[in-house]
Amino acid sequence: MAEAPRLTESASAVFAVLAEAGSATRPQLASLAGLSKPTVSSAVVELESAGLAAHSGTASSGTGRSAAVYRLGPAAGAVLAVDLGPALTRVRGCALDGTPLAEATGSRSDAADVVREALGALPGGTPLRTIVVAVGDVTREGTGVRPATAKAGPVFDAVAVALPPGVPVHLENNVNCAALAELHEGAARGRRTFGYLRIGVGIGLGVVIGGQVLRGANGAAGEVARLPYPWDVGREPGREALEEHVGARSLLRRAAEAWPDTDGPCPSTTEQLFALAGQGRAAARAVVGRHAVDVGRLAAAVTAVLDPGLIVLGGSTGADPQLLPGVRAELERLSWPTEVVSSTLGDLGTVVGASRLAVAHGVQTVTEAAHAKD
Repeated sequence: MAEAPRLTESASAVFAVLAEAGSATRPQLASLAGLSKPTVSSAVVELESAGLAAHSGTASSGTGRSAAVYRLGPAAGAVLAVDLGPALTRVRGCALDGTPLAEATGSRSDAADVVREALGALPGGTPLRTIVVAVGDVTREGTGVRPATAKAGPVFDAVAVALPPGVPVHLENNVNCAALAELHEGAARGRRTFGYLRIGVGIGLGVVIGGQVLRGANGAAGEVARLPYPWDVGREPGREALEEHVGARSLLRRAAEAWPDTDGPCPSTTEQLFALAGQGRAAARAVVGRHAVDVGRLAAAVTAVLDPGLIVLGGSTGADPQLLPGVRAELERLSWPTEVVSSTLGDLGTVVGASRLAVAHGVQTVTEAAHAKD
């Protein structure tokens, strides 16, 4: 990894706002950074000399004068986001202003090769500032660490061999990444408090409060798979039994148990099941309807604890709009009014959120090289 240049505090501040804005004039940078115009002028010269900012044209003001427009320079570098999904690995490389530079997708078993493909697609000579890896596990804050439990350890180890040495690696829970994406680019834009409920092979909850993802004392906030289930006289709750009940495997098993011979072959995937339900097949609609009730009960538990005002449903089964009426009805029956909507980002939510985190960490990597010269 190329070491970030040492910067003055003012240049560091200007770099951060330029990365956020994408492009800006010196007066705009002064306003955004809260600095005087002479200080910003000196900072821009410093950034240009370090290759961290570059002139990218001019803009006309209302007075007819033109002002130079600046963007990030080639030395600003790039970041990498890796989504180690249950079936697919998605990798995205971005500039520090969020501009996509490289994309690669492949099977989970080929995760290391997918990472190498994305790295190879980055512009030559671009310094890599940081990497965020999204895993289906509890994570602890910090860099260069394994997931907090053994659940995602082997798949992370398989991809770690392809990560360039010396580049900071941050691990983050995949549901937290997707919640972050919904906050900034998806169904929760404009909402600072909400719950992102992912239902698929497993279940998980991303909790956003005041515009920030809640991590919890152990990094395990939102691990709804650990909710006690079943909870009744004479029935002993099992570890992650709720995930087993609501997850895709049990959904397909219930479909097989209820499927009449007259309806033809039983669907072998959740995609087939939901497609048949969408076509009006009675058996499929009944199974999907029961699934909506189960998800609605989980949403009611989330609402009872958080009162989020909004729940975004995501995941391979959760995001299907066919669930919405049943989830809303069961939630209304058991709790107080809460808006429920489907994710608008689909399967891309995790890599989109991981990219945003990677950009934030990358900008921090550069700006932390600042030292007092002012």
